[in-house]
Amino acid sequence: MTLMLAILIITISLFIWGKFTPDIIALISMLSLFVFGILDLTETLSGFSNPTVIMIAALFIIGEGLSQTGWTALAGEKFIKLAGKSKVKLLLITTFGSGLLSGVVSNTGTVATLMPVTIASAWSIGTLPSKLLMPVAFGSNTGGLLTLTGTPPNIIVNNTMLESGLEGFSFFEFGLIGLPLLLLTLLYFKYIGYRLLPNNKTNNKPVDISSTLHQWIEAYKVDGDYYRLRVRSVSPLLNTKLGDWNFEKNHAVTILRIKRRHPSILKGNEPFIELPTDDTEFLYHDIITVKGDTEAINTLMIRFRLGLLPLNSIKDEMRHNLINQEVGMSEVLVTPKSALIGKNVKSGHFFERYNVQLMAASRNGKPILERETTVKAGDAFLIRGQWSAIEELKTQYENLVICGSPEGMAKTVTNLTFKSYIALAALLLMIVLLVFKIVPGAVAALLSAGIIMITGCVPMVKAYKGISWISVIMIAAMIPMGVALQKTGTAAWIANGLVASLGSLHPVVLLGGVFLLTTTFSQVINNSATAVLMAPIVIIAANTLSISAAPFMIVVAISASTAFLTPVGTTTNAMVMTAGNYKFMDYLKVGAPLLLLFLITSLILVPIIWPF
Repeated sequence: MTLMLAILIITISLFIWGKFTPDIIALISMLSLFVFGILDLTETLSGFSNPTVIMIAALFIIGEGLSQTGWTALAGEKFIKLAGKSKVKLLLITTFGSGLLSGVVSNTGTVATLMPVTIASAWSIGTLPSKLLMPVAFGSNTGGLLTLTGTPPNIIVNNTMLESGLEGFSFFEFGLIGLPLLLLTLLYFKYIGYRLLPNNKTNNKPVDISSTLHQWIEAYKVDGDYYRLRVRSVSPLLNTKLGDWNFEKNHAVTILRIKRRHPSILKGNEPFIELPTDDTEFLYHDIITVKGDTEAINTLMIRFRLGLLPLNSIKDEMRHNLINQEVGMSEVLVTPKSALIGKNVKSGHFFERYNVQLMAASRNGKPILERETTVKAGDAFLIRGQWSAIEELKTQYENLVICGSPEGMAKTVTNLTFKSYIALAALLLMIVLLVFKIVPGAVAALLSAGIIMITGCVPMVKAYKGISWISVIMIAAMIPMGVALQKTGTAAWIANGLVASLGSLHPVVLLGGVFLLTTTFSQVINNSATAVLMAPIVIIAANTLSISAAPFMIVVAISASTAFLTPVGTTTNAMVMTAGNYKFMDYLKVGAPLLLLFLITSLILVPIIWPF
């Protein structure tokens, strides 16, 4: 037991020191438990097979799926619109949203879903992610108290009551205390917590698509060459193929995109043809986006009896039509030894070897307005193509160098596609499986993550890149600490001593002692393990004193979810640590006042709602 306490204290000290990354500290702690014979090999590695850890990794993939398919960018836009320019208002919106969502989704699932949205919203409104991510984590922990299935400790204390022959809690009964605590959390961050949150610099700033598009428009002068035309019933284009007309050579016009006014799944006609080929057929009422000078477009309209449709500003056109979940745009530079040097290329032509459209060109900072140019080293090209094709250009570093981050820009797209709804359906499936307890949580998360990957919502490589491995490894390596505290009797020894010393005093004093002891354990032990440890002890104490166990069990559930002082207390705290660049002391500084408010509120409200 003495050795166990020493390892625990050293581990916490290393976290506070902050010299090493959290995953390294957790691994050192885990190995120490094995080296000193406290745990055997199976117990030491138990965290890496723990369903919670597997579920967390799957939830990161689900969050990445929502991000890649436009939901997080869309939610970020809504958050920003609701918040206006108020940073505090944005904080309250994200925190409250996190609390409500965690009432039906797991806390880890909530944070994994909202973290990309929160980061993007923070940068967009002119603040740092560190000003929002910790409140989101704390909000999800608190929101888990809204329902019986909101967080594992709720289920554990309820099952313990039933196993002891006592009446359990109803599904929404936890909300009687959970909702006041969530509102208290909002008030705390509005008036106190926001000032305590650190301004930690991070390198996770998302691409500002509006700024990027503005720079492209200025650099390449592409604001006057885009038009939308409608194929009329009398047009000779009807039921012909694009390759039949050679628009580039004969009319100096590029066909960029086709929108079907009357798509037919039975005939294989998709709503959009993002990158038309020679085999693409023109149908009645098709809306085609074309690129060319005014004279060429006028000639084209007369020759093919096409109707002219109003066009949004080129910036809106590029953002909402030419860039979407399927295709994107990027800027590339020609390298000094590129195989393209000396070759003639035409604006609008496909780079056949790269499968992308050439939208515009620039040389020495000035746009090349001619439709045909001879490539020179240092030339810049604005291209459009499948996101996967643009990403593939990274392998062509000897010929072309990609500027910026196409992957980051893809996450800013708010246009929803069929895959977007697949990703949302996968999330809803996980929620249904969890709420109705059809399968274990880890299986539910893996099923949803599998759907997202199999359907291509997220490519396999990006799915694994979306997992925060530091958080996953740290959690897996810290789970054996909870096992060791229980195995050595250290946790039970502390718990029994405290309960025995407070049992003869007023029940409120014992209630406070249970809260403090449980929250102390929850700072370093998984909250589920904490609830499992404390629940039977509290039942025995209540029965010994012949008072109701309900208020004490509710307090166990509350305090098990108040791991506000350390990054290792809950999974959610660990998940936001890297993204917010938080230090150990950041949690202590922000979390301590909130923990005190939770203690005072619980001691006042719990005995009123659940009398002794």
